[in-house]
Amino acid sequence: MTEGRAADPPRGPADATVVPRFAGIGTFARLPLIEQVPNWDIALVGIPFDGGTTYRPGARFGPSAVRQGSRLLRPYHPELGTLPFERGQVVDAGDISCSPFDAGAAVAQIEEAANGLLAGGGRLVAVGGDHTIALPLLRATSRQHGPLALVHFDAHLDTWDTYFGERFTHGTPFRRAWEEGLLLRERSVHVGLRGPLYGSGDLADDAAMGFLQISTNDVARDGTDAVIRRLVERVGDAPLYVSVDIDVLDPAHAPGTGTPEAGGLTSRELLELLRGLDGLSIVGGDVVEVAPAYDHAEITAIAAAHVLFDLVTLMSRTLED
Repeated sequence: MTEGRAADPPRGPADATVVPRFAGIGTFARLPLIEQVPNWDIALVGIPFDGGTTYRPGARFGPSAVRQGSRLLRPYHPELGTLPFERGQVVDAGDISCSPFDAGAAVAQIEEAANGLLAGGGRLVAVGGDHTIALPLLRATSRQHGPLALVHFDAHLDTWDTYFGERFTHGTPFRRAWEEGLLLRERSVHVGLRGPLYGSGDLADDAAMGFLQISTNDVARDGTDAVIRRLVERVGDAPLYVSVDIDVLDPAHAPGTGTPEAGGLTSRELLELLRGLDGLSIVGGDVVEVAPAYDHAEITAIAAAHVLFDLVTLMSRTLED
């Protein structure tokens, strides 16, 4: 694990002119494993848990699919004008193992493992798994940085109370996080909301917790630039956690997910919105709900890999020089 910035020159991805992109161990973006470097700044970690799903299961296979979908990623980010893997040491930390049968136990196991990874001062970007994993990650991240602002890209609110009496599901992580004081009131926002609800009370309850709600229709009507301005104003200088449920994308752009809803963002819109967060203090994040059994030609896995690459790039730009 790291102690602040990595002291040695960063070790980057495998050289594609020496080892073809389809060869070698399939780490994220072909980066080194955490065991292969003495210290690190940003770690990608897989969390293959989908015991909190309420419709189509299979997100437990998301981390391996996204790693496979990341093989074609190249090291330079032209839109942000930076080489993120040269700004700091980025590693693949492998997967966090947890119970596939007991969501409460899994949440505790994920939190303990995330605490261990973050103890040295680095930052985590996780790939799920279902959205249940956001709660233990928020717990661990807030332990390091205090209460957090949240930018949550999703078709769904994920602030419901329980499902079938269960408190830990992929539809409840941000209700639990709000109850536990992990989130800064009036600094958190959902982006990409759409689809039918159980009733108008769902929206009212969510608003009462201090969340701003931005629908897919808002993005389409107002444009990404206007939405970015709202996000930047909302977050301000607070430590920021970014959580991306891949179902924020329209099923045409992300068919491989557990709870698809028509009328979503395009992958271009999502990436534009993410890049608009450049300069904010992003201290953690996740990309969840990739279920490869429902995917076609790696469409969803590739989209998720690009979202992760953008999150890592944004984090790298706030590392101290």
